[in-house]
Amino acid sequence: MVRRTQQLATEQGVSLQALRASWDELPDHFEDSTFDLVFCVGNSLGHAEGATGRLTALAAMSRLLAPDGRLVLTSRNWERVRSAGSRVDVREGLVRRNDCDAVVSYHWQIEPRWEQEHFLEIVVARIEPDRTVRACSERLSIWPYRYQELVAQLDSVGLTVQSTTYDPESDGYLVVANRGQAGGTSEPPR
Repeated sequence: MVRRTQQLATEQGVSLQALRASWDELPDHFEDSTFDLVFCVGNSLGHAEGATGRLTALAAMSRLLAPDGRLVLTSRNWERVRSAGSRVDVREGLVRRNDCDAVVSYHWQIEPRWEQEHFLEIVVARIEPDRTVRACSERLSIWPYRYQELVAQLDSVGLTVQSTTYDPESDGYLVVANRGQAGGTSEPPR
């Protein structure tokens, strides 16, 4: 992702520093209140290890926000993912990237309890120029969470939801949360 981000920035003529760090390492790389806007997108928060890992990630992002800064977060609707149970989903149609066609499938391993580690294996079957098929896969750990848990954790680190697209019937949602003024009652823990 870092390499792809740098490539896209170069293609768009944007000067950008990209770095690879875990959420708990973010404050080691940046001063508190450095950013007006922090993005946590692509369902990445679900990869934080459990409620404790998610809280650590949210606290680190909150610390990096300036007063009145905003966190923009996208998430799957984990309630819907879990309600469908373990399964294999095959994406309809071919996906085209970098002049290659592929079929993408998702193998969901849904555990009985919310707090257990769940798994998602993404399999990409790429159709090569000679029409052979080359498959590769990646197995990801996921710790799902309920929307209300996310809202409570955002609040606990000094972030207030300003807008949300959450709908119990939708597959995903976007949350924009605002960090309160320094010295206010919603100052994040240090």
